Amino acid sequence: MRIHARTTPSKNQRRGTGRCLGVLSALVLTAGALSACDATARAPVVDTAGQVEFTNPLAIPPLDRGTVASDGVREFALLADEGTTEFTPGVRTTTWGFNGSYLGPTLAATIGEPVRVRVDNELAVPTTVHWHGMHLPAEMDGGPHQVIDPSQTWSPSWTIDQEPTTLWYHPHVHGETEEHVEMGLAGMFLLEPPDPGRFGLPHSYGVDDIPVIVQDKQFTDAGQFTLSTRGFVGSLGDTVLVNGTAAPYLDVTTERVKLRVLNASSARTYRFAFDDGRSFDLVGTDGGLLEAPHRTGEVQLSPGERAEIVVQVEAGEQPVLRSSTPDLGMPDAVAELNGGADTLDVLQLRAASVLEPSQPLADRFADIPRLDESDAGQERQFEMDGLQINGQSMQMHTVNEVVEVDTVEVWAVRNRMQFAHSFHVHDVQFHVLTVDGEPPPPELAGWKDTIYTRPGVQYRLIMRFEDYTDPDTPYMYHCHFLTHEDAGMMGQFTVVEDASTAPSTIRTEGADHGAAH
Repeated sequence: MRIHARTTPSKNQRRGTGRCLGVLSALVLTAGALSACDATARAPVVDTAGQVEFTNPLAIPPLDRGTVASDGVREFALLADEGTTEFTPGVRTTTWGFNGSYLGPTLAATIGEPVRVRVDNELAVPTTVHWHGMHLPAEMDGGPHQVIDPSQTWSPSWTIDQEPTTLWYHPHVHGETEEHVEMGLAGMFLLEPPDPGRFGLPHSYGVDDIPVIVQDKQFTDAGQFTLSTRGFVGSLGDTVLVNGTAAPYLDVTTERVKLRVLNASSARTYRFAFDDGRSFDLVGTDGGLLEAPHRTGEVQLSPGERAEIVVQVEAGEQPVLRSSTPDLGMPDAVAELNGGADTLDVLQLRAASVLEPSQPLADRFADIPRLDESDAGQERQFEMDGLQINGQSMQMHTVNEVVEVDTVEVWAVRNRMQFAHSFHVHDVQFHVLTVDGEPPPPELAGWKDTIYTRPGVQYRLIMRFEDYTDPDTPYMYHCHFLTHEDAGMMGQFTVVEDASTAPSTIRTEGADHGAAH
């Protein structure tokens, strides 16, 4: 693959992280090894609490509902291209974006609608577009096998057939996902109910229903993106962007506002709370609404996870959304190396002097249909160790797991290391049955597609594979820390009619761009 200009994060810029990942791959984490990584890669703890002036109005990505074609399909168009973006006054940063220089529009479709997306790649390199959290056929998933070469077009189509929720889209090129996402290729995809005002939830996009795409970035002295060389989890930046805005504030004009928070960072885990300690209502997670609002003062999100929270404000208030010392479940020294001691101011809410009344939030939402463990046909084990899953690294031609259609399965995922990973499954939403044998906490009680896997802990997940059989096209499961994913911490599964006759290898047809072997 042709490497982009040096304004693009290069593999040479990963050297410090690579040294620590090399230790990780060797499965040796002695005190001496940690000290070696400290000497080559450790950065000071980042603490911006009370230091951000919040001088920039929060950019709201344009809402794109597409157009309905003559065949009744809702059509969208995305164009991936290079541009420049001014994050700091007077400094132009080379970026990539969809339909613009950085990030992409917020796509929105209603449950039950057929959709089609035309994706044009005007970059100088191949890319893909994965619909993270979407239930759809494998050939439409946008994973490593659906590569879009430069000057080429890809037009997937499917029917929206899942719960209303906040999803997102981003590239998934094998071995190069981190670079493409870091450069700016990402956006939200909202799945909307026919009655968006149900349960008293704020639903006016850009007014009281706000996308909050959180990313941490590291800039060179020349104002270009680079990758930090800090810890085992991957690149940890010292500057937070929200929807591509540095030091952002949001003018709030209603008594309640819903924030759709997406952790779109490469490696950083955030523990979001407000600086004044106020409580808010967690109403939804990756795959849809919870059964009832969960009153809390914090929510922790690892890369790829989403949370919908409803915040109440009083006239004139200016609370700050802040991430403070996330609980990574690691030994203190290792946690500090991986962002566990960092505190970052993210977004200031500025409530108007007079606020429009908001509807009261319902005490309870719809019941979530629960899968019964007794219906599970089998339980699979997934051991996350080093940068491998079940002792294997990603190979484009290898089918690691074969699943029969219309079955329920339990996937038991354990992180064997003393540092963090996460686990994301394509195509399905799952429920967390247990966390080390105990019932899941409220934030893990709804539909999920991505979970943070704490060191040494087992998560038992239950999911149904309803439809969309294809023995020749796989879905993915992987760590969503993008450095780990790119290094091969990913596997493939197919959904088939008969597992006994399904192939264990597939043709890759040159999709293996830039992958690590």
